[in-house]
Amino acid sequence: MSGLRKRSVSLSGHATSVALEPEFWSLIEDEAAERDLPLAALLIEIDQTRGRRSLASACRLRALARARALPPG
Repeated sequence: MSGLRKRSVSLSGHATSVALEPEFWSLIEDEAAERDLPLAALLIEIDQTRGRRSLASACRLRALARARALPPG
């Protein structure tokens, strides 16, 4: 995996940033597009369901779950 890419987003009225590897961003973006959601809306959803995990960790786990659900190849 290559270096981190940072994105800024507003979550529940406060600005924050999330740094992920491009491969994780790609999976997150694909899910948002598949669900016809803005990226920010998906990040808000992840934020609201992440519990005590950091947002970056929750995003990586969401991307991993998506990758596992995709057919091989």
